[in-house]
Amino acid sequence: MAFPSDTLICGECLSTPPPFSHTVAPWRYQYPVDGMIGRYKYNGQRKYVRPLVTGLAEHLSRHLETRPELRPNLIVPAPMHSKRRRQRGFNQAEDIAEQLSLTLKIPWSTTRIRRLRHTRPQRELGREARLHNLRGMFEVNGAIPARIALVDDVVTTGATARMLTAALMDAGAEDVQVWALARTLG
Repeated sequence: MAFPSDTLICGECLSTPPPFSHTVAPWRYQYPVDGMIGRYKYNGQRKYVRPLVTGLAEHLSRHLETRPELRPNLIVPAPMHSKRRRQRGFNQAEDIAEQLSLTLKIPWSTTRIRRLRHTRPQRELGREARLHNLRGMFEVNGAIPARIALVDDVVTTGATARMLTAALMDAGAEDVQVWALARTLG
């Protein structure tokens, strides 16, 4: 099910505003979207995520047409540690970022930020544990443009997006948006 608006703000974001400027995630992470993403992410069944990526690209295209000042200079996928990437065989955020880059004609890079340590999967942790799990986790490499779109598959607690955004802004980004297929309610 799609969200009715890009202007929804969760209670956590109202009480503790995130460092990123906004999130674009057109679907709620619930049935059937959660199953589609899960089959892709954990079983490598890309056919389940293709309609979601296409829909996100169409949604972003319309969004950027009406708000051209929000067009990022670079798309950066959420990095995955090399050990987890070998286990899974791919980084879903990179797949999504590449497709968005091709459709929206915005450059993308997998080398601007990297994950330094292998940790427990975030899905096993609550919000505070996620934030603790990610402290000092990311390293930024190379020049960072002013406006960045950070891409991931799902935004749950926002912990990953917060920590990645902080690292990118410390490295010189002025505005970071989060683009994802879906987000949880909350």
